[in-house]
Amino acid sequence: MIAPPNATSSVALTTRKFTLAYDDKVIIDSLDLAIPAEKITVLVGPGKSTLLKGLGRLLKPKQGKGYLGSESIAKLSTKAIAKRLGLLPQAPTAPEGLTVRDLVAQGRYPHQGWLQQWSREDEQQVNRALSMTQMQEFAPCALENLSGGQRQRAWIAMTLAQDTDILLLDEPTTYLDLAHQMEVLDLLYDLNQDQGRTIVMVLHDLNQACRYGDYRVTVRDGTVYQQGHPEQVMTEAMVREVFGLESRIVSDPVARTPLCIPIGRKISLKTPIS
Repeated sequence: MIAPPNATSSVALTTRKFTLAYDDKVIIDSLDLAIPAEKITVLVGPGKSTLLKGLGRLLKPKQGKGYLGSESIAKLSTKAIAKRLGLLPQAPTAPEGLTVRDLVAQGRYPHQGWLQQWSREDEQQVNRALSMTQMQEFAPCALENLSGGQRQRAWIAMTLAQDTDILLLDEPTTYLDLAHQMEVLDLLYDLNQDQGRTIVMVLHDLNQACRYGDYRVTVRDGTVYQQGHPEQVMTEAMVREVFGLESRIVSDPVARTPLCIPIGRKISLKTPIS
């Protein structure tokens, strides 16, 4: 029998022999993983979004277990999980005409019940989430009238209104231009630094994963290819074996984190990089 992680350890989420599949197609196979608490963990590689869905219990494992702290995720109620873990899927949708405030208020539903309706605490959490994401002035606006970056901040505000210690985000920068990507990533960084929130996010951009991630998990062939600090795991061999791409890894002149420079036909592998 596999023992759950120690409740006193600095681990937020754990999987043991975790297998995820769509019908008979296995995507994640017998995966053992520990997500550090109060850090930003970035998932990259084929199967990363499926893994995030499994961690958030959107996808039931074929076998194995996931743990939230020391408790089995499968044994927790949906409401209990929603009070501890906020999940933002890729490209979420909302009904036409829904205002930003109404969207953010939905984050308080896990805290509602037959005997506990909308409270002053709920109102404070919604206002706090709007303030943290700098969305107060857009609160009465319909979601569809906002820019891509503003909409994404509104969805993040909804997850913040849940008031959870853990946030899971699937491709939070998808469809955003570079300025809005940085805006969203800086917001998540501030949430981690100022409040100690554990953040697990899926990113395509390897350089952003290195710049913003304290810890990186690379998925390949259904299991963990490597995990660790970006400086340890960002290698030319990894890019070649996982992504099928030749590259050069240098130091980012601004962030001092690993920087991946892809090599295509136009650039010779013999081209020196100063």
